[in-house]
Order: sequence, then C-alpha cells, then structure tokens
Amino acid sequence: MISATLGMLEFMSPSMCCRYLKNLEYEVCYVRNFTDVDDKIIARANELGEDPISLSKRYCEEFHVDMMHLHCLPPSVEPCVSDHMPQIIDMIKKILDNGCAYQIDGDVYFSVDKFPEYGQLSGRKLEDNRAGERVAVDSRKKNPADFALWKSAKEGEPFWVSPWGPGRPGWHIECSAMSATYLGYSFDIHGGGMDLVFPHHENEIAQSCAACGQSNISYWIHNGFVTVDSEKMSKSLGNFFTIRQVIELYHPLALRLFLLGTHYRSPINYSDVQLESASERMYYIYQTLYDCENVISQHAVQLDNVPPDALDCITKFKNEFVAAMSDDLHTPVILAALSDPLKNINDLLHTRKGRKQQLRMESLAALEKVIRKVLTVLGLLPGSYIEVLQQLKEKALKRAKLTEEEVLQKIRERTAARNAKEYEKSDVIRKDLATVGIALMDSPNGTTWRPSIPLAMQEQVAPTT
Repeated sequence: MISATLGMLEFMSPSMCCRYLKNLEYEVCYVRNFTDVDDKIIARANELGEDPISLSKRYCEEFHVDMMHLHCLPPSVEPCVSDHMPQIIDMIKKILDNGCAYQIDGDVYFSVDKFPEYGQLSGRKLEDNRAGERVAVDSRKKNPADFALWKSAKEGEPFWVSPWGPGRPGWHIECSAMSATYLGYSFDIHGGGMDLVFPHHENEIAQSCAACGQSNISYWIHNGFVTVDSEKMSKSLGNFFTIRQVIELYHPLALRLFLLGTHYRSPINYSDVQLESASERMYYIYQTLYDCENVISQHAVQLDNVPPDALDCITKFKNEFVAAMSDDLHTPVILAALSDPLKNINDLLHTRKGRKQQLRMESLAALEKVIRKVLTVLGLLPGSYIEVLQQLKEKALKRAKLTEEEVLQKIRERTAARNAKEYEKSDVIRKDLATVGIALMDSPNGTTWRPSIPLAMQEQVAPTT
C-alpha cells in the first residue's frame, strides 16, 4: 500500500492559506507540483522493474486519496515535471544566455558565483551548501556549491532531448519552471518543508532571478518537522508512520485537528496521547453541534434578534479568528478560542438557567452558525455530524479491541450490579472500560458511552482551555 508519510506535511500550510484567502474573497491560484522524475524515483523504479513515470503516477494517485481524507483543498493546477520539459529547457536556456550557467559534457550547472545574493533566504554562506544531497559531488564544477540544471543521460534512466544532448532536469530547476509557467516569475506565497529552505529554495531563488531579473516571491511559509521522541520523522530513520496507518485507528479529522493544534512553523511531536486528545475533543465539538442542530431544527429561528450576551461571544470569537489567522495562520489560538462559544451552546442546551434564557433558539442558531463557518475555513466541518460521531466511536472501539455489543453487555452488567447495590462491581466495570478509552455516562434515560482518553494517558494530556 502506498501512502504519504505523516512527516510529509508541507501540504498543510499552503492548503490552509488557500482556504483562508478564499474566505477573505481573494481569487487564489494554488499550484502544487509533483516531481515525477528524480534519482530516488528512478532507483526505486529500477528495483521494481517499472517505468519511473508510471510509478510516480501511482504514488500521486495515492497521495490524492490521503489529501482527500485530511480535507486538504485540491490545487488549482497540479503540474508534473515530465509534462513540462519544454518550459524547463527554455528556462535553462535563459540562464545560460544571461551568463549564470555553464555546460560540461552534456551537463548544465548553475554558477552560484554569478549570483551575489545567494543565501538571502536562509542567511547561510556558500560553504554551508550541502553538496551531495540528492546529487553526487562532481569535481568538474567551478564551485562545489554549483548545482545541476540539466543532467546528461545515463544508462537505465529516462531522458529527453535538449540542446545539450539527451538528459533530464536537475532537482531545483523544475520547481522554478513550473511556478513561472502558472504564476509568473513574481508571485505571492511559496511553501514547503523547513528542510527545503537550504539548498532547494535558495537555489530556486537564484535560478529564477538568473532567468528573469524581476523574479520575486513575497512570502515564504515553511512547515516545521513532525517528530517522534523529538527526532525528525523520516523514511531514512525508519521512524515514520503513513497517513493510512494513522487513520486505521484515528479518524482523519482527529488527525487534522491534531496537526492544526501546533503552529505550522513549529515542530509537532507525534504521539498516541495527542491523537487520543484530539479524538476526544473532536467528539465533544461534533456532539455539541449535533445536539444544537437537533434543537434548532424543531423551531423557526430568526437571526435578526440575537441577545447581547450571545452577540458579545460571537464578536469576540470572530475577532480572535481573524487576528489569529491573519497572524501567520495561528490555528492553535483559534482551536482554543472555540471553547467559549461551545460552552455557551452547552449551557443553553443543558443547564437550567440556559434553558430558561429568552431568545434561546436565536442564541443557539447564531453560535452554531459562526462555529460552522470557522470549522469550514479550518477544513474541520464534516458532511454530517452524526456520521462522524459514529465513525469516531467505531475507531475508539477498534483501539479498545472491543465490539459495540461487548460494550453494551458491560453496560447491562453494570446496571444489574447497581440495581443489586453491588457498587464495587459497578465501579470495576466502569474503570475497566475507562482504561481502554470508553467512558460511561449515566442519565435518567439510562447509560450510554462515548470515546474518551484512556485512563493511563489522561495525566499526560495538557488541560484544554
């Protein structure tokens, strides 16, 4: 099974940025390119005896499935390297014509000495360039930091015809050529992982400016790493999880909530404890909104007469949302700010004072509306609350290694024990279920259950504000 690793999360911030800009009614062109030709893909394809382009296409299709699960917006355009050879070759020609590259035996290298601003993004010096990363060190280069724009064909590799002979593009040039094709040489936002700042994005700036002096990117957004025990998650270290593996046990929207709970530039430490916490929080949010929706649906509600206290809560929440999202997509602040409107809804639904409040339905409808709008922008709004609540329960049962019938049987046994005043037995049943993440809730109408954080993990979870 092919699936994106959880460490490959540079797609999250551009997608979120796109969502927010569209919410602000900007017209957005979101480009996400696929590298379907490079050294690693060719090596893997040769191992499998498969065409590299076909292999890449399969990986791309599976990546799309993962993105759909995580509610990541599809891009406006999704170009592949293999479909853009004319544009890549044309950009290399421009760089050569402008005196910023040189040819050696069918290879073309960018000359970093011809670009005095090299290092402007990362603040690093030329000698810090990691020669040998993704490319072999070549003694023919004028400067060890010079990087390949075009590689001459080698046996067993795909190639394309060029003015310098048959070959294929280097790693960096493809991104510049494709972004220039769809966005022009100057555009607003460029994203990627923190590990791409240097040398990849530094090289992109150099070659784009060498091809066009007016090239400019206004903002760079770089994701922090996903870590496991404070070590970067990566295939090379063997400490990675695929998205498919994670969502076998946790709902995709709980995974998304977990990821949004840390600012995208910061490292995020993967742990089951945090995913359990996100799952419980997700259940609380959707249960609150489902209960609210059920009550509202029984009344004709007008939103032009909302009480002042509800309006104050809504205004505060809206202001916090705009301030946080406008401050470099600060999603953790928004997730924390959700607490107040959700608490207000639960008070109106379940407390004696709340149920007696005048214009209660108007308050509920207005609060639900603003939360729904924010969840939509965050990519956390499901198609159906009840459907996702059921799915969250199914995932909890899977983690607990129980069936729902087994849980219901335990509830019946506990009810019988309570009726017989065998309270110690009753408490043992409750605790046994709580230990595996199943919480029991007693009410005048009987006992029901919901997912919860397993007892052993609860002390490790920071309190939710």
